[in-house]
Amino acid sequence: MSDDIKKIMFTVRNAPHGSIYVYEGLEVKLIMAAYDADISVVFMDDGVYALQQGQNTTELGIKGFEATYGVLVDYEIDKVYVDKKSMEDRGMTVEDLVVIGEDEDTEEPIKPTVIDADEIGKMMAEQHNILPF
Repeated sequence: MSDDIKKIMFTVRNAPHGSIYVYEGLEVKLIMAAYDADISVVFMDDGVYALQQGQNTTELGIKGFEATYGVLVDYEIDKVYVDKKSMEDRGMTVEDLVVIGEDEDTEEPIKPTVIDADEIGKMMAEQHNILPF
């Protein structure tokens, strides 16, 4: 990777409903994917709920965005991570996570990668910018 390519990490710490942070963050990620940047996304704290599949937002009167997460890989956003402790503290497992795309060769579904806090810290230290949502 060239030194002039910016590394941008999005951190998602807020629950997906009750504020616009997660939805607006998703929109920004898709827009940023059009630029020549190395994008990564880390879901932690209540942000892990944004990755929970099968959310029904009908009674909230808002549009769900699970399907949009399902095309992140199509937008070349394949560095999607979830904090292991945050997920476990909320009773979630890898099976609960949404699919973020499909492997081009095998057509197997791709889910976010579960990592621990040490790995997140190392990744953060390598970023040019960190954008919280």
